Order: sequence, then structure tokens, then C-alpha cells
Amino acid sequence: MRLFRVSRLLFKNFQQVSFRLFSIQTIHNAKLAEVGRLDTPKMKGEYDTGQLFLHRVFGYRGVILFPWLARVYDRDVPAKKDSTDDGSTSSHVGKEVKGRTHTFYQVLIDSRDCPFIRAQTEAVTFLGTQESSRSLYAIPGLDYVAHEDILPYSTTEKHPLQHELFDKFLAYCPERDPPFGAQETLRAWQKKNHPWLELSDVHKETTENVRVTVIPFYMGFRESQTTSVFWWRYCIRLENLGELTVQLRERHWRIFSLSGTLETVRGRGVVGQEPVLSKALPAFQYSSHVSLQAPSGHMWGTFRMEREDGYTFDCRIPPFSLESKNEDGSSPSNPT
Repeated sequence: MRLFRVSRLLFKNFQQVSFRLFSIQTIHNAKLAEVGRLDTPKMKGEYDTGQLFLHRVFGYRGVILFPWLARVYDRDVPAKKDSTDDGSTSSHVGKEVKGRTHTFYQVLIDSRDCPFIRAQTEAVTFLGTQESSRSLYAIPGLDYVAHEDILPYSTTEKHPLQHELFDKFLAYCPERDPPFGAQETLRAWQKKNHPWLELSDVHKETTENVRVTVIPFYMGFRESQTTSVFWWRYCIRLENLGELTVQLRERHWRIFSLSGTLETVRGRGVVGQEPVLSKALPAFQYSSHVSLQAPSGHMWGTFRMEREDGYTFDCRIPPFSLESKNEDGSSPSNPT
């Protein structure tokens, strides 16, 4: 984990200058290897395809594939009426929250950094290609990153990132800045998987200095002779914004389906862990899945947190909609 602690300290004190970046290659002997030169983060405008970066929170090396424009519903921001910046009304459970358009990026993670990240590196999952299949498959090392979490850097290496899709998606173009351009395979992959990759809504809420961010994704549906099952994945990031260490002890979910059912789910921890959020390692990110026998629904809940001083509290998970789409990515006009 010292790799990411080093990077976080460097960027915390970042001023508008460039300097060499180093990463720790091994935990035990703390060997340093040069990564590149830090560039000035963009306050305005988007980063281009092929931009190398370090993640501001998780510290991993990555490369940008393409941007997404998402609506962010932040319950910590004072609400105004029920319209968004783009004139649309926020969806169902977020009607009292003003949606703001924000840029996120689809990125590849350097496989050398995956063992040290406090986030699942196989979080982007898809349904099996067979209509009758309910199996899931994942693309390792694929992530979504908010614009403010991008710390851009440059390097003279022609192969700066280790990922099986790097050379398939990007080509070295020394005349470009950044010097890695999209290949046709990336454009075709983006077009083919757009409905299942698309990031549209992001929900945020803070309780007792613990910030929870939720991003839901529709994955498709599978039909049997008797029913249709609709699938979603959701990515959750917890971040400790305070001074005291906290630990996630329990989860409590409420899942409402358009069919009229309301399910309650309780359990210890998340994904088999009870993550500790400290000053040194303040964030944890994971993904999970939910299925409904209806084309839409809602989820909300709480995480039971325990602070280092023994104080326990329920950290709110912001409510979010589960909405299905047609194959072309549009919402169904007449859901059944």
C-alpha cells in the first residue's frame, strides 16, 4: 500500500510545476521506479483519449479511453426546485436533488498496480452473450474516474502501461499530445458495448464525514418461459473525509421493484470485507449486482460504521433508481 501513500503525499502538495514521479515496485524492499513527469491538471475542458494519469485517491496508473457526461445528484448541495442544469427533471428518488452535469472517464488500470488498490479491479461486468445465460463476465482493469481524480502525467515510454487491451485499443503516435491515439478497435468496442458501459447518473451523500458515492449501470435482461429478469450492477465508493478512523461493520439495503415487492437485505460488511477508512487510506470502492423481475425499481439503505473512539452511526446510502434500457441504450417506451 505504500505505493499509493507516496503518490497521495506528492499530489497533496502539488503546485503548478512538473516534476518526476516515482512508484514503489515492491512492498518489502521499497524499490522505486520512475513513472514520468506530472503535468498540470485541467481545471476546464476534457482530457483526450490516450492521456496517462495517476488516480488522485487510489494512486494507480491508468490511461483514458473516452469520456462520459453524467448527471451528479449530490445530497450535500442545497436543493433548488426539481430541475437540473440541463433542464431535465431528476429521476424518481432524486427529485429534490439538483442534477449537475459532470465529466467521468472510462479508463484502463495498469495491471502492475492492481494488487495494491483498495478497489475491485474486475468491477465492470457484463451478462453472458447467450440469451438464456445468467452468467456474468468481467473485463479486468476497467474503471470509471471523475475528472477531478485525474492527475495527468507524460512519459517517453512507448509502452507505459501494462494491460492486455492497451495495444489493442491505442496506438503510439509520437506527433500527438498525448502520444497515444484511439484505434478502430476501441471505437468499435465502445459502440458495441455503449448501452452496458454508459454512465448516466451518479448519487452522493455524506454522513458524519463519510461520503458515499453510488453509480448504477443497467446490464440487460434474460427471459425464461415464465418470467423476465432485469440486471443491474452498482459501484459504491466510501471515503472518510474526517480525522478519525472508521470501519464499516454492517450493510442494510432496501430494494423496491416496480412489480410491487420490497426486499430487505442485511449482512456483515460488504463483499466479504469490513473495510477500515483511515487518514492514510481513506477510501474503499466495490461493485455488486441486483436483479429484479421488473424493468425498474429503487435502492437505498445504510452502512453501520464504527469510529475508533467506539461511536457507531448509520451512514446513509443515497437512494438511486434502477432503470432499464432498450438495446440501443434508450429507455423502454412501454415497460411491462
